[in-house]
Amino acid sequence: MGAPDKLIVFLGNPGKNYERSRHNVGFMVADELADSLGIKINKLRFRSLSELCKFGDKKFLLIKPQTYMNLSGTAVREAMSFYKLEPKDVLVISDDMDLPTGKIRIRKKGSAGGHNGLADIIQKIGSCDFARLRIGIGKPPHEDYDSKDWVLGSFSESDKKLIDEAVRRAAAAVSDYAKKDLDEVMNEYNK
Repeated sequence: MGAPDKLIVFLGNPGKNYERSRHNVGFMVADELADSLGIKINKLRFRSLSELCKFGDKKFLLIKPQTYMNLSGTAVREAMSFYKLEPKDVLVISDDMDLPTGKIRIRKKGSAGGHNGLADIIQKIGSCDFARLRIGIGKPPHEDYDSKDWVLGSFSESDKKLIDEAVRRAAAAVSDYAKKDLDEVMNEYNK
């Protein structure tokens, strides 16, 4: 199929233990998108499960890094280097504790915002000028609650409905990102 025009990175942690954890909403979006496209993101490449696909006249490499969240930058850097992609060619999908559960926010660039996966990507590629789609997972119930336990924990029954809807919307946003201008996608999904 040739080299991709864009790289879409879905953040999460590999393994059954983490499948429905808050930190794995990126992987959930990847699975939702793959189901809607009738593809499988399952080729092991760049320390990731990957799939090359087309949206219209553009090619996209979809990756789910298998390096664990805090080392995601290694996989992203390897894929970018191999295909000579720039940060502006990358979209990263991740969870965000600073957004209410189920809220979606798309930005053209930004800081890590305390997210270790994003921080590692920024450090490894030497730039924060990549797009990101963040899905709110809410804050822990009180200040003394360990944030690591929170992000690795499962959603409550009431939050599952919000997250399932957010995952569907995020997959639709990624699909739209592949076909439309990023500003247009931001205007539609940042409501």
